[in-house]
Amino acid sequence: MTTTHQNRSEPSVVSFGCRLNAYEAEVMKDHAQAAGLNNTIIVNTCAVTKEAERQGRQSLRRLRRDNPTSEIIATGCAVQLNPDSYAEMTEVDRVIGNEHKMKAESFAAGNDNPVLISDIMTVRETTSHMADAHTTPFADRARAFLQIQQGCDHRCTFCIIPFARGNNRSVPMGQLVNEVKALVNAGLKEIVLTGVDITGYGSDLPGSPTLGQMVRRLLAVVPDLPRLRLSSLDPAEADEDLFHIIADEPRLLPHFHISVQSGDDIILKRMKRRHLRDDVLAFCERTRRARPDAVFGADLIAGFPTETEAQFKNTIDLVDKAGLTHLHVFPYSIRQDTPAARMLQVESAVIKDRASRLRAVGDNAMALFLTSRVGQQASVLVEANGIGQSEHYVPVRVQPDPGAGTIVNVTIADTVGGCLISV
Repeated sequence: MTTTHQNRSEPSVVSFGCRLNAYEAEVMKDHAQAAGLNNTIIVNTCAVTKEAERQGRQSLRRLRRDNPTSEIIATGCAVQLNPDSYAEMTEVDRVIGNEHKMKAESFAAGNDNPVLISDIMTVRETTSHMADAHTTPFADRARAFLQIQQGCDHRCTFCIIPFARGNNRSVPMGQLVNEVKALVNAGLKEIVLTGVDITGYGSDLPGSPTLGQMVRRLLAVVPDLPRLRLSSLDPAEADEDLFHIIADEPRLLPHFHISVQSGDDIILKRMKRRHLRDDVLAFCERTRRARPDAVFGADLIAGFPTETEAQFKNTIDLVDKAGLTHLHVFPYSIRQDTPAARMLQVESAVIKDRASRLRAVGDNAMALFLTSRVGQQASVLVEANGIGQSEHYVPVRVQPDPGAGTIVNVTIADTVGGCLISV
């Protein structure tokens, strides 16, 4: 997914990849704008797959061709992992690493260091980098992403991201409360808590608060926040407080995205995941008991090294048994220097075929879910042009348009092209 904020009278940010990148794009745009870096384009790259890296480089070349006089800054995970290759690109004027990109001084006047990179694995604290809700595009939207932690302490065999993001570093609860208050005061109606490994939140803080404890405090201290949503959860790390808050707090929205990756135990072990198939089923079952209207999404990898057809079918079977509806399917992509890169690889044509089949299963699951919503009530946060997100994270067209930033309860009359239509 690519998020673009472009206005040639002010800095522009083109961001690839995850929700955390989307949040960081806002912060960088705010820093660059404060520094007066007009006619500057920042490209926030992603490294989760080779295709993501290819898209980032392609974007840099296209932006230079279309904007010959602009300053172009390359940053993000792909840049952090391989800064020299980006510094050598003739299309790039400056390279900024993941730690430095969140600091205002990196964009300040006079700081024109062409390569600003540090060892991300030595970083121990998060940077205070709240995007000013009054000056960034957050103020023009109903929802905002908020980073609660950075980095990851785990080492899944397929993943390069910890080496681009560093180890787990959590934002103190007090700071998060202040940031949410500022966003709510600026008119935001929904906050999405994001990070690299949000269920790892707090392990590095004094007293080791858990994600559930933090969410409980945040909702208690900011009663004016109407909606809170969580990004990707690790089913092995969900804490008791989180399940209690799922059951007790309707402002925590009932859409839960899980980092599943595979439905086969042998493949999960080779991935060095911390959960097995039954743990995913148990997480979904327990969450549904706490919140009967819960829906689940999942990250899934097709064609992981050594995966057989039978093992792949276990993943397809898990989609049905766990009741997964919002699938993010990734064809396995070799990441250099990861343990999985040294395993027996699945043929690329097989990987492509399995990813296609898995997406088809996901499309069917989503279609069935949308159909099941016809005649039901939905709470919709309208964002633009009468379209918003329901509590279940599906698009709803509200008729007539009540205006952006409005939360309305509607009855679903139909589903068209992946979008629900209200009465």
